[in-house]
Amino acid sequence: MRTFVDDIAGHAARDPRRIALTTPDGDMTYGELARRIDALASVLRERGAGAETVCAVAVPRGADAVVAMAAVVRCGAAFLTLDTEQPPARLAALVRSGGADLLLTASDPAGRPDLPVPGRPVPVDSAGPGPYAPVPDVPPGPHTLAYVSHTSGTTGEPSAVLIEHGGLDSYLRFVVRDYGLGPGTVALQVAPLGYDASIRDTFAPLLAGGRLVLLPRAELLRPESFGAAVRAHGVTALLSVTPSFLTFLAGRPDAHRLLDGVGLVVSSGESLRPFLTAGGRSLVRGRLVNQYGPTECTMTSTRHAVPAEPDTAADIVGTPVDGVVVRLLGADLEPVPEGTAGEVYIGGAGVARGYRNRPARTAECFVPDPYGPPGARLYRTGDLAEAGPGGLRYLGRSDRQVKIRGHRVDPAEVEGALLAHPRVAQAVVTAGTDDRGRVHLTAHVAGDLADVTDAALRTHLGRTLPPHLMPRRFVRLAEVPTTRGGKADRRALAGTGPGTGGAP
Repeated sequence: MRTFVDDIAGHAARDPRRIALTTPDGDMTYGELARRIDALASVLRERGAGAETVCAVAVPRGADAVVAMAAVVRCGAAFLTLDTEQPPARLAALVRSGGADLLLTASDPAGRPDLPVPGRPVPVDSAGPGPYAPVPDVPPGPHTLAYVSHTSGTTGEPSAVLIEHGGLDSYLRFVVRDYGLGPGTVALQVAPLGYDASIRDTFAPLLAGGRLVLLPRAELLRPESFGAAVRAHGVTALLSVTPSFLTFLAGRPDAHRLLDGVGLVVSSGESLRPFLTAGGRSLVRGRLVNQYGPTECTMTSTRHAVPAEPDTAADIVGTPVDGVVVRLLGADLEPVPEGTAGEVYIGGAGVARGYRNRPARTAECFVPDPYGPPGARLYRTGDLAEAGPGGLRYLGRSDRQVKIRGHRVDPAEVEGALLAHPRVAQAVVTAGTDDRGRVHLTAHVAGDLADVTDAALRTHLGRTLPPHLMPRRFVRLAEVPTTRGGKADRRALAGTGPGTGGAP
């Protein structure tokens, strides 16, 4: 089958001088990118890389990382991309669970992590500028392993998810087609390496023949430098931003300038509803897309184009992407009635092979599709949703929704109401249980709140929320902590100290 790297080579053949990558060190053309990919792929083949070989890519974000991932695909192997800024012990655990057979590293020995991967590391520039042997044309099949990603296991240990070429190819081509990417696209890579969103960030623009802008992540996390980068490089698309990041930008007085010229913003990873409830849609003057889907189903499975006047009464995640099937089923695997909440099961293109070396968990989460063709499987997400106008309405994790005084409560509803306060820049609501077994909510808030009392926040919430949705206490933070992937770090928030408010 044809891969996205074949398309990169096609762009290089037709227009080798077109700019593919923009980095702090300068631009790289499609011709140079394709040459470097083939040169490194040739070295990998000489080292034995081929179908089902897992190549760990431990290279800092930048042009070398793009070359390394693409070269792995070019030689028919599978990549496991690592975020080199993570602790060495964590990286070691990931390469062990992912079954890495080869290690690609930075050219500078000082930047090479010591990881438990067999054999000598392969520097990304090991091919050099001279002639190299052509890579044998051995196209992968749809069920050949394409990449390995990781997700948290039920015990907190990372689980290696095995994604095949058929799912990856189908998804990347859908993104290009559905979002209208093309040679005029200028995309800014935002997602950190090591997270599957970075694959969309990196290769959808290149598949389309566009330009990818690669900047230090620290520069992107500061609103001033982020906005400056968007303007300086003429960025037109952001393909992987989280609602937490959008909310962070929205809290700035110059929020509208930060996204000047951006015609497409794609958000995923968390509920977008709090951001929309707080009026954030007006921040994005172009197209805003809300995506939903787990790592186990090749990044995302549904999408919803958010209108200029969004429905903030529901978290709409829309309709399935091409080739994907979404079923809402009950405990007996029977379809739930229209308008009734059910668990989300995802089938079709993109469903992973399973978890590496975890047959029991694979069997638990990947189940036969009783309504599909022979051999079809479904991934059991653990998410709740219902069908409604505009497609799927996400109701949250089955383990995040809580009952308070007999009422089913979605913390996202309270977060949206808090963000509507003009002085609240960030808000995350968590649930806890007191010493009498009563479930209550804690609101973690950040912003210009020095002279805003808990009573004032309660008065604000009381205008739109019923009593059972009122947080018992408020925790003031300088800034809401986030994970490396840009999501609100709820685990860290669960350990924050008591707030100043008492029971309502």
